[in-house]
Amino acid sequence: TLFAMVLAIGLLVDDAIVVVENVERVMHEQNLDARQATLISMQEISGALVGIAMVLAAVFLPMAFFGGSVGIIYRQFSVTLVSAMVLSAIVALTLSPALCATLLKPANEKHKQRKFFTWFNRKVEQGQSGYRTKLVAVLGKPKIFMIIFVGITALLGWQYTLMNTGFLPQEDQGSVMVQFSTPVGTTLAETERVGNQIADYFLTKEKNNLNVIFMVMGRNNAGSGQNVGMAFAGLKHWDDREGSENTAEAVIARANAHFKSLRNARVQVLSPAAVRGLGQYSGFEFWLQDAENKGRDALLAAQNNVLKAANADSGLAAVRLNSLEDKAQLQVDIDQRKASALGLAQADISNTLSSAWGGSYINDFIDQGRVKRVYLQGEAIYRSLPQDIGQWYVRGATGEMTPFSSFSSVKWQMGPQMLQRFNGLSAVQIQGSAAAGESSGGAMDKMQQLVDQQQGFNLQWSGLSYQEKLAGGQTIWLYLASIIFIFLCLAALYESWSIPVSVMLVIPLGLIGAVVAASLAGFVNDIYFQVAMLTTIGLSAKNAILIVEFAAAKLEAGQALMDAIIEGAGQRLRPIIMTSLAFVAGVLPLAVSTGAGAVSRKEIGIAVTGGMISGTLLSIFFVPLFFLLVRRLTNKLNTKKAK
Repeated sequence: TLFAMVLAIGLLVDDAIVVVENVERVMHEQNLDARQATLISMQEISGALVGIAMVLAAVFLPMAFFGGSVGIIYRQFSVTLVSAMVLSAIVALTLSPALCATLLKPANEKHKQRKFFTWFNRKVEQGQSGYRTKLVAVLGKPKIFMIIFVGITALLGWQYTLMNTGFLPQEDQGSVMVQFSTPVGTTLAETERVGNQIADYFLTKEKNNLNVIFMVMGRNNAGSGQNVGMAFAGLKHWDDREGSENTAEAVIARANAHFKSLRNARVQVLSPAAVRGLGQYSGFEFWLQDAENKGRDALLAAQNNVLKAANADSGLAAVRLNSLEDKAQLQVDIDQRKASALGLAQADISNTLSSAWGGSYINDFIDQGRVKRVYLQGEAIYRSLPQDIGQWYVRGATGEMTPFSSFSSVKWQMGPQMLQRFNGLSAVQIQGSAAAGESSGGAMDKMQQLVDQQQGFNLQWSGLSYQEKLAGGQTIWLYLASIIFIFLCLAALYESWSIPVSVMLVIPLGLIGAVVAASLAGFVNDIYFQVAMLTTIGLSAKNAILIVEFAAAKLEAGQALMDAIIEGAGQRLRPIIMTSLAFVAGVLPLAVSTGAGAVSRKEIGIAVTGGMISGTLLSIFFVPLFFLLVRRLTNKLNTKKAK
């Protein structure tokens, strides 16, 4: 909603600029007072204002109907911007004319302008005159400029396909997370020594960036155990960490490079997930599933193959198993026949074994006003060694006590500390991230290829990665829905199927600027870029509507087609430049922002600014050309029908 409000600021002033500029032009050209000029002006531009409001609403309205977490983000943009556009149109049609009629005054011929304003107005008039001259040249060579337009459209398609894909940009969230583990069987004391090494590194090497570090022993996001741990490092405020070398990303890169040399532990320094509740860390995560039920040994072999290949790929980083490694387990084998012969029930055997060696909950009691639990468990000296199981007895049906050694045997074996399933199939979870300079979409494609090489196993995305896949499949439908909505709104407004075509053709001219600007800045095709693309579509269509509306009005007034186009485009040049500059000024703070959330703001700001610049500079020449060609084609078709 904050991004949408910033974008709305630039959009809201556009309608008011169009109204005030046209009233001032009519006052100056026809020597009318403010009231009469306002009445004439509103007759000229009311249709354009309604068309602009309808187009911008049509661009953002389809976003509100998308599902999933990406739909929530789209919906915030959609509701905020559409509401602002509707109110802006109402104000432009009601309050702005009233203020113009009240506040504006005709120019006083005796009033002497200052030198700067005289020079500025002269340059504006020269620019308008030069624009008309160049426009005549463009309209005189339609084939050449249509070839240029086709080339721009082809360049747009090619450049768009080259863009890497993503879901959300990785932000400096002011904290980093550390997950570490030591070899299976390591004592807790050794794990604590590794934790102290991690803390010492951050407290010494990163003391200028670190605010606080919190260490947890005995568990991490993979599970619980005496050989695992995790840490949370809170960084200083963004204002105190200026420079690219002090960002969270730089801190993570240095820490991972340092801890890579540790031989007695595996340490990964990671960034928190971009969206809370959708995953534990940034990057990708998926489940490797045993689709053909080949068994755990085959699943582990496939897991190791994937991890080995992934860690050898320079485009991937920190690819790891998000579960505890197999550890030594004491297997107790019960001879069911002997147990039955001795009159022992399976339930009694299981209850005795689980209560003595594992512990079982009995009840609660109140001690000094606090509720405490009671557990039953054997004393440690009677459950420390494998042979201690022979010291435990089970009561039979006759009341006779029988030792476990009479009907059971024990052995050591390696086994999983937990069994994981995903969508009903045995699976293991693997996490990782893209290497520096790579996109999450590219990293996910590489992991998909590695898993496809494992016969009988498949990949299921989860967390942010799942949402990214969903968003990628919806993007094309979002663009198509917005474009179709724009076309239908314009067709209803102009009561014509041909005039909207001259408006729609301008869309690639704005998008090429957004794509090129985002690519040069190193951004990927993610949610915020898609919002910038939609905004560019709406703004490009807005400029085209201003030209087409006036050209069509001049044509209906009886002017020749070429004269109507040149006159209409010339009159609309100044408001188009003014509204474009106002919007660029509104989003410029986003493009140069720093601090928390700066990456997202920069992505929207830079992409929209690039789209606005290219759309404005190209549309003022191409929209009149499109209108000329569409009208000529329409006239030819109508002539053929008449015959």
